[in-house]
Amino acid sequence: MGFQQPANRVNMIYGGDSSLSKRNQKLVWREILKMEPAVQKPLKNSKILITFSRKDQWTSFSEPGKFPLVLDPVVAGSILTRVLIDGGSGLNLIFMSTITKMGLDISDKLKPSKAPFYGIVPGNAPFPIGTVVLPVTFRTPNNYRTELIKFEVADFESSYHAILGRPALTKFISVPHYVYLLLKMQGKT
Repeated sequence: MGFQQPANRVNMIYGGDSSLSKRNQKLVWREILKMEPAVQKPLKNSKILITFSRKDQWTSFSEPGKFPLVLDPVVAGSILTRVLIDGGSGLNLIFMSTITKMGLDISDKLKPSKAPFYGIVPGNAPFPIGTVVLPVTFRTPNNYRTELIKFEVADFESSYHAILGRPALTKFISVPHYVYLLLKMQGKT
């Protein structure tokens, strides 16, 4: 198949935060659209390349992309064996049942949540119990990376212990590969 020549363009109308007044919405748009010379501020350790090759393919699949990327990081001192890596999710989610199994008392660390989330429970917009910041560690004691990750705490059941979305992937400066079922990141920083 060759390159598709576009016949038309479909635009999206972005309404923004409906809780803002018209004046504040205009100020936000002015901030976004103002023209300034771009001054690039490199991210910490962004000089280190993250690459994938055939060596990273640990198995063969008849249907690449069929299986989810599920890893087992250490979260607040407990290995969680079913953590879904979801680069399409805009939040990090941990379930109250997981926190209970971990033996954690987070009542003093729990902060109020700002809004419900959508797309997790079909037809519903569950409101999280709150947010909590927990340390998350990937890899081994010889080559590891630990970051403090902010989780939304949900009080419903799931087949996963937690879901790590774009905010966590960004904090770790990691790259998921959904065909190889692999997550690569820099080591100790």
